[in-house]
Amino acid sequence: MRLVRVLILAPFSTTSLTRLGQRVQVIVESWLDTNRLQDPEQLGARLALEQFDVVIVEADFIFAEVFEAAPRLRLVGVCRNALHQVDLPAASARGVPVVHAPGRNTAAVAEMTLALMLALARRIPQASAMVLGGGWRDPAQGYRMFRGREIAGATVGVVGFGQIGRAVARRCVALGARVLVHDPFVPPRQVAALGGAVATLERLAARSDFVTLHLPDIDATRHLVDTAFLARLRRGAYLINTGGGGCVDPDALAEALAERRIAGAALDVFEGQPLPASSPLCSAPNVILTPHIGGATAETVERHSRMMTAEVERLLDGRPLRHVANPEYRNVRAG
Repeated sequence: MRLVRVLILAPFSTTSLTRLGQRVQVIVESWLDTNRLQDPEQLGARLALEQFDVVIVEADFIFAEVFEAAPRLRLVGVCRNALHQVDLPAASARGVPVVHAPGRNTAAVAEMTLALMLALARRIPQASAMVLGGGWRDPAQGYRMFRGREIAGATVGVVGFGQIGRAVARRCVALGARVLVHDPFVPPRQVAALGGAVATLERLAARSDFVTLHLPDIDATRHLVDTAFLARLRRGAYLINTGGGGCVDPDALAEALAERRIAGAALDVFEGQPLPASSPLCSAPNVILTPHIGGATAETVERHSRMMTAEVERLLDGRPLRHVANPEYRNVRAG
């Protein structure tokens, strides 16, 4: 019997590769190593020509043409929670299950959010730059220039209460913060169970010392943080976004920072990535900008590698898949 062939276009742990290699043929070409994304048409042709049964991606797109060109495909794995890069209806129409990795980077992004909050509150980048630049001459200078504030006793507004928003809320409560939550799709009892309180978006903006965004990039959330939202924030408030880059209007935020209407902002995601040097955010004061590294931890890779490996093993054993995003594929298989 022909050995199952698996193409992995994502970073993958050595332990999981060894485990997979005991049962299937594995080809690994992580997009982080090749520094390129596959053309969908060329990818489909390759999957067919080289007789791959499974393809696992993190950043590559799996469009309808991939499924049309590769009729042998038995499984698509996505090393993310989000599924916008896969044509799920096309996969279902071909009877191909698509599995994903919910929760793979929850801890990583939650910790990144806290790191950004602390960096803003304690002005860590500015303090480090002063020392590295040779500007620390007076022993008391740091006390005068960089007196910050604590998260303990502060009010943190969490907008979006999915897995990451909840993880952030738990950590903030543990640090002694009051947590306000806005998410119209989450029952108040779930918020209360984690020590938070439900608030309207307007009340959250007006009452919070830190506002952290954990929203998807969809039409309904685009530029949620606009001039009007920023006007509701306290002058001493900080804004953090590790969710959807399109949720923040960069021009409005840059203007609010320049006019000192808020104390600072930290963004790990942007409307267009990479962020161009011409962005008004790059010259705004009291802003921390990081290159979308919220989920960039070794543990995240280990986690999604284990999840994808387990799904391939379930496929081989004929067991039900655990993280299927398109359960309707079974109707085609059954027919």
